[in-house]
Formats: sequence, structure tokens, C-alpha cells
Amino acid sequence: MFSDDMRLIAQQMVARGKGILAADESTGTMDKRLHAEGLESTEEVRRQYRELIVSTPKLDSSISGVILFDETIRQSSSEGAPLRRIVADNGVLPGIKVDKGAKPLAGSSGEKVTEGLDGLRDRLAEYVDLGMTFTKWRAVLDIGEGRPSAHAIHANAHALGRYAALSQEAGLVPIVEPEVLMDGDHSLQAAEEATTRTLRVIFDELAKQNVELEAMVLKPNMVVAGKDHEHQPSSAEVAEATVRTLRRTVPAAVPGIAFLSGGQSDEMATRNLNAINQLGPLPWQVTFSFGRGLLAPTLHEWAGKPENVTRAQETLAHRGRLNAAARDGRYDAALEHA
Repeated sequence: MFSDDMRLIAQQMVARGKGILAADESTGTMDKRLHAEGLESTEEVRRQYRELIVSTPKLDSSISGVILFDETIRQSSSEGAPLRRIVADNGVLPGIKVDKGAKPLAGSSGEKVTEGLDGLRDRLAEYVDLGMTFTKWRAVLDIGEGRPSAHAIHANAHALGRYAALSQEAGLVPIVEPEVLMDGDHSLQAAEEATTRTLRVIFDELAKQNVELEAMVLKPNMVVAGKDHEHQPSSAEVAEATVRTLRRTVPAAVPGIAFLSGGQSDEMATRNLNAINQLGPLPWQVTFSFGRGLLAPTLHEWAGKPENVTRAQETLAHRGRLNAAARDGRYDAALEHA
């Protein structure tokens, strides 16, 4: 795949009126979510759930791409069709999570670095053969006394840069996901400062490793106060802090920004995305790449029962439409019950 092809895919991923569905939960994360619904996390239950997601009718009306987990792209539907092919046949770009998770960072006081670079070139070649068009790598940084440290930011930025360069070498568009966590009691100002420092180092590292900005998508956190902070900012305050941070750190060459929901409630993530887009025009397309923000209500509605599949798919489609409206600054709370 040539550079022009990757640029086109990146533009399709952040196309107007659409966002990216993050259905790439690891087996460990799926265990927790299924257990919370009273379900056993077997490969068959996970397959049924993922089939429900990728076969949702008219998913492409609000979703441009789906981030999948390695297990998912090797599974097939109840009728024998590979799930990855169902994604593509439904007009949605298939992508793949390629990192191996956050591990303790040596020489730090409890901070983490994402691993998975060993053998990544060979894994990417296989993913190309399996029809993937883009990749995702998540780094996590937390806010606290002396955190995120320069050490942790640099280690994660370097890994993100190497991952992104390897993905583009393979012809795959990288989603670069640095998440400054909302866990804790920090203020909105502290979140803005930490996110600004993080993004500055990341784009410096991407430049050093010759990553083509026009052929990538950034997936950052919104700038929000810690979930335990005594003052929770309004959507307008979140939007102003987020846009200010992005304007100071993200080059206009990046085609799009697809926010993660990061533990916000379904409606809060949608409201904040809408407020951000209402501050436009912005230098980039600004959309969503939600996991829990789209799938938590879907999983709850399904609850492992075949008779609930249609209703669960309608729930997913509905939240997709709501976030597509927010992506264009057209969301209204009344739409929640429309």
C-alpha cells in the first residue's frame, strides 16, 4: 500500500458524520465486563457478543471503522463467515489492536509503559494478509504527585513512535492513543497541563521517527477533571480546555482526532464531544473512538440471550447515531429518547 492509500484510509476513518468503534477489549477486560453481566467469559460467549457487534444492520451509517482484538479476527459467525469479513462487507474499515498492554515501567514509582514491539513487524505483515487496514496502540499515563513523569512520558512516546513507524511501513494507518487517565482527584487545570506535556513529547517523537502525520489518527483523552475531584467541569469548560490543549500541540497535518471516552458515562462523553465540535471550525476532523461509551449499554441489553440480539443491536446503532450527531455539533439531549 502506498502513502496515498494510507492518507485516504486515514481520511475515511474520520469522515464527517462517522466515528470509530473500539471493540478491541482484551480477553482479561472482556472477562470483567461479561462477569459484571453475570456471564461466563468463554470463547463462544465472546464470539457471540462480537458477532452481534459487527453484524449490526447499517453500522456503516455512523461507524467508519472497528478496532478488533486478535481473537476476533480469527473467529467466524454462526454461519461460518469470518467476523473480519463481515466488518468489511458491511462497509466498515477493519482495524486491529497490536499492543500487548501496559506493564510496570522500570525505574519509576508505579508508572507504566505499553509493551508489544518485539515481533511487531511480523505480526503486522500477518494482519495485512488478514485484511486489516489500520492499527491501534494505547499508552496510559496517570496524574498524581510528580506524575506523569518526564520518564514515563518519554518511554511511552518512544514506543508510540516506533509502533506508528512500523505500521506505516506495513501500509497500515496507525491510531496513536495516549490516554491521560481521569482516575484521581486532580483538577481540570492539572489534566490540561499533563495532557499538553504528553502530546508535545509524542509529536516530537513521531517527527523523529519519520511518521507521516497525514497518514495517522490521534486518539487522545478529552481534558476532564479527575472523577473524584470536588468540582466537575461543565461540557463547555471541558471543550474549552480540550480545544486549547489540542491547538497548542497537534499539527494541522493530522487529518483527524478521535477521542476515547476514558471512563466517562455514555451521555457525558457524547455531550462533551458535541461541545468540542461546537467550538469549530477546527484544524482537524474531530470525532469519537468509543468503546465503553458505545458498547456498555449494548452488552447490558444483550445479557447473553439470543432473543435480545436485535434489541442490543438497536441500542448500539442508536448510540452510534447520537455520537455521529455530536461529532458534527448537532447533538441534543432530547435525541437520547428519540
